[in-house]
Amino acid sequence: MGPLVMSIDAGTTGITVLLVNAEGNPVAKAYREFPQHYPRPGWVEHDPNEIWDAVCAAAAEVSKDLRAGSLAALGITNQRETTVVWDRRSLQPVHNAIVWQCRRSAGICDELRSKGFEELIRSRTGLVLDPYFSGTKLTWLMRNREDLRKRAEAGELAFGTVDTWLIARLTGGRVHATDVTNASRTMLYNIRDLSWDGELLEIMEVPLSLLPEVLPSSHRYGSCNPDLPTGPVPISGVAGDQQAALFGQACFEPGAAKNTYGTGSFVLTNTGTSSAMSRHGLLTTIAWHLNDTVTYALEGAIFVTGAAIQWLRDGLGIIARASETEPLALTVPDAGGVHFVPALAGLGAPYWDPAARGAISGITGGTNKAHLARAAVEAMAFQTKDVVDAMVADSGVGLKELKVDGGASVMSLLCQFQADLLGVPVVRPSFTETTAMGAAFLAGLAEGVWSDTDDVARHWKLDRVFEPTKSADEVRELYEGWKKAVAAVRARASGETMRPLPEPA
Repeated sequence: MGPLVMSIDAGTTGITVLLVNAEGNPVAKAYREFPQHYPRPGWVEHDPNEIWDAVCAAAAEVSKDLRAGSLAALGITNQRETTVVWDRRSLQPVHNAIVWQCRRSAGICDELRSKGFEELIRSRTGLVLDPYFSGTKLTWLMRNREDLRKRAEAGELAFGTVDTWLIARLTGGRVHATDVTNASRTMLYNIRDLSWDGELLEIMEVPLSLLPEVLPSSHRYGSCNPDLPTGPVPISGVAGDQQAALFGQACFEPGAAKNTYGTGSFVLTNTGTSSAMSRHGLLTTIAWHLNDTVTYALEGAIFVTGAAIQWLRDGLGIIARASETEPLALTVPDAGGVHFVPALAGLGAPYWDPAARGAISGITGGTNKAHLARAAVEAMAFQTKDVVDAMVADSGVGLKELKVDGGASVMSLLCQFQADLLGVPVVRPSFTETTAMGAAFLAGLAEGVWSDTDDVARHWKLDRVFEPTKSADEVRELYEGWKKAVAAVRARASGETMRPLPEPA
């Protein structure tokens, strides 16, 4: 079978551990969910130890048939922005992880905006000032737990996104590090100087002693403890989940774009070595650091797509399993005029409206659960079009195709509707766990399993291409209905006054 690479994909709701062979084929996979905690409305937390337990269980399952020495490398990809703080000696968390969806630091963002820091933050980090990112989550912790501030300043505590937490646990605390892609999502990292920004740390009241070392995405970070199911394998690839998916989709050329339909959806387009600022509500982020070259991307972060399906299941009970969504939606020819704007955690790109709340409109006496399911699926595609249109407006270059992945991309209904809305082919790979594959490729490149990105691209495999079928007039009518639904949600959230899209410095 040759050398194997293990990939740990630490998502928002669960852990996937994947074994990949040198041909780029998955040979084993395990998944474990972990609980979501909602202590207050708008607050979302994870117990870091529950994440770690899920990693250990999934890794043990796929490792049971490993031959000695067959594992060449381990890669990690993770939910980004989620904030973990732990004791350096005991490796025990000192607070639940504050999840990327959590809105508790919205007031801190408003405070920073009122002090005139918004453009400074955007110019140095490529990000908008929003509670989505790690920086103000740390500010909240330091302000609300005085004991933690004192311990942080004394060097007793460590901060990290989930990748950093897992690296610490895998190495027994010997390594406190992250990669550039995750660092670029903290709102504390200068994406051009490639360093933690002292002025931003001061503004957000974050002690430098908390922060990890920042390393390239394909790089040997350290080795796992020998007593773990992995054995002492080197940790050699790390990237935030969306950057890992861009890499796993072999989007190595400027202009190549992908969308991952997960808990949220994230559209990224490779911009090469250019880190130009968006004028239409997108983020500038680091795509990866490989072979001494930093590649950048434009990103549209959509907060809720797959999570809306979970809400149909857990909140409304109209489906028992997520897999029932497409069959149910296909029992009706369309959404019957229903629009579901799933602003369950505010609206992300290109609106950046944390006050927005979800809404279902267009309901009549003939509306049934199938219409709601179809509206939830269509909302994924509508939100993606919002972001793609912003990308085209920023670049002046039309999209040639959109590669898709993530759990919801298995729905051909979604892929076809997406192609219709965008007017370009939607391309689905044969294996849609491209996030985990991207981390595996980054790790394998560092250890010589694959020689270069051309070698990686040769292992990308096509499942299906969805060609557009609707006319421009049909698409225009559909999209105008969606835009009206979004405008109504934003108007209600703002008392009829909507905040304009952010402008670059």
